[in-house]
Amino acid sequence: MFSAIARIFRTPDLRRKIGFTLAIIAIYRFGAHVPAPFVNFPNVQDCIDQTSGTDGLLSLVNLFSGGALLQLSIFALGVMPYITATIITQLLRVVIPHFETLYKEGQAGQAKLTQYTRYLTIALALLQSTTLVTVARTGQLFGVTGVQSCNELLVNQAWWAQLLMIITMTAGTGLIMWFAELVTERGIGNGMSLLIFTSIAATFPAAMGAIWAARGFEIFLLVLAVGVVVVALVVFVEQSQRRIPVQYAKRMVGRRTYGGTNTYIPIKVNTAGVVPVIFASSLLYIPALIAQFNTPVGETPPAWVTWISQYLTTGDHPLYMAIYFLLIIGFTYFYVAITFNPVEVADNMKKYGGFIPGIRAGRPTAEYLDYVLTRITLPGSIYLGLIALIPLIALATVGANQNFPFGGASILIIVGVGLETVKQIDAQLQQRHYEGLLR
Repeated sequence: MFSAIARIFRTPDLRRKIGFTLAIIAIYRFGAHVPAPFVNFPNVQDCIDQTSGTDGLLSLVNLFSGGALLQLSIFALGVMPYITATIITQLLRVVIPHFETLYKEGQAGQAKLTQYTRYLTIALALLQSTTLVTVARTGQLFGVTGVQSCNELLVNQAWWAQLLMIITMTAGTGLIMWFAELVTERGIGNGMSLLIFTSIAATFPAAMGAIWAARGFEIFLLVLAVGVVVVALVVFVEQSQRRIPVQYAKRMVGRRTYGGTNTYIPIKVNTAGVVPVIFASSLLYIPALIAQFNTPVGETPPAWVTWISQYLTTGDHPLYMAIYFLLIIGFTYFYVAITFNPVEVADNMKKYGGFIPGIRAGRPTAEYLDYVLTRITLPGSIYLGLIALIPLIALATVGANQNFPFGGASILIIVGVGLETVKQIDAQLQQRHYEGLLR
């Protein structure tokens, strides 16, 4: 292992790419701690120290921003607008035929879709920054009352000051997109994925330190042991796949023979990735958001608002866990149905002379692929639901907050991006040496 790491730094091109990637990550993390204009930074820090953060969707956004959201920094929105824009663009392929046509056009069409994603990212960043500044101005960012510092987060509440904050945060999102593209072109791995990885990993030390301080050293060791087991299980499942064998018939073109090869279609157990967890978290936050806007100030809230506050806003309640789990299973099937089209795969195989042994080409192949995909998605969706429930179970048992590091979207992204980056480094090493990073 140490000799493989030494080979990485002895390879000039690879060393330069890794150094460039680390430099971009350092700049990104520095920007996450630079406050936006007219932010009362001491009050923000005091409010963070006196409260346990926030719940629901804002907690997820704060996690993906590496804690920059609650600090109202220039990178407060993090990568969340880009993630949302990418998901929306994928969903629009099903609704708008033009998007599906662009997707099938190859590199030129993909470039056009990427451009649409960028425009949508800026639009979402503008909307989200406006919402964030408005919530910060009203003192409801942390969702607590009675804390004076949380009511005075801005030093200037004039319209032009708020406009400057909105422009700054939106520009910060655009800068993050540029950083990600630079890492993808000149660095190692996918730039946006690495920035998400960095944002989440940056919250691990503080989360573990909070558990140690609140629950003691014994619980800290227990959480650490559970984390090692969870990481091992996630790595095992993320690497698991069902390989459907495919054979290509031989054909003669002139004097040359084409085809006749054996390959396979890899279908991962977790085909949907982390998207269903994000969907379910976002949908569960909507009732709490509606209840918050229908609660009169200084008056007794209606009965339905009280019911939502009691059952659908606290992650340690069994009803919340059950709904969350079922939503993840449902969204997993929904997202897999959108991203993997058995009919399209079967048509492409038929076009190039491929077939699954024992299955006729065309419609029977599509039905077989749909059969396999439906059944392999069930354990994948249950796995996603159980991983997502780990922070909620920790909240109910050891009293850790919902940013519990070893579970939910955080551990899925950490493991997934880590594995992909290691594979890319290994592939580049094998291009220059006989041995790679992985044996």
